[in-house]
Amino acid sequence: MKEKLEIPHRNRKVLGTLYAPEQEKFPLVIFSHGYNGHESDFSRMAEALTARGIGAFCFTFCGGSTRDASGFPTTEMTLFTEKEDLLAAVNELKNRQNVAELFLFGASMGGAVSALLADEIPRSINGLILLFPALCIADDWNKRFPNAADIPERLDHWGMELGRNFFLTARAIDFAAPKTFEKPVMILHGKQDAIVPFRFAERASENYPNAELHYFTNEGHGFSEEGNEKVFRLLLSFLKKCTKQTKPRLI
Repeated sequence: MKEKLEIPHRNRKVLGTLYAPEQEKFPLVIFSHGYNGHESDFSRMAEALTARGIGAFCFTFCGGSTRDASGFPTTEMTLFTEKEDLLAAVNELKNRQNVAELFLFGASMGGAVSALLADEIPRSINGLILLFPALCIADDWNKRFPNAADIPERLDHWGMELGRNFFLTARAIDFAAPKTFEKPVMILHGKQDAIVPFRFAERASENYPNAELHYFTNEGHGFSEEGNEKVFRLLLSFLKKCTKQTKPRLI
């Protein structure tokens, strides 16, 4: 079953689709897309999960995409507004009677946002999956703009216009700090990633108390069909290990 959701918060609304299997209780994965992505980026995976008894919620960050329909400007979007959007989704879904466990799955910048939120609300999350997470964002932009005075009011980056506050608020984020999220974490990263070098995934796996790192030798930032199929198999295995259901249909 698919259900369109509108989650109001902070004078904006998160738009997404809830994919729910038929059983009474099921684990649920919240998918966070990458920079200028869209909820449809994970619709195929969400449908495949639903067929195996796992729920999914796919949404578009407010102002996080040129395809976002919420009306929130891309020039007002920051990592922190995206974190607020994700928190609103968690709060909406975690107390639903049919949700047994809740997992965050974040890709690229959505992975960075998911990692930030998981550290803040560990009791609400049962596990964290990071797909080539953009844990280099602060480093990259601090190199581009060494001084706050260097940051322009607006900047067109990869086809989406960002505002000055995006860069200002990212400056102090320390993705290299040890993580407080102690529940299971799975990191999936390509060795050929030219956007987020593999060393950032290695560092993250060392900073989490309970992390597993899977590398993809010939994949870059954005996986091939074969790579995505492997991601799905690993995701099923990870959920099977984490779920409390007695008879989960995860294989």
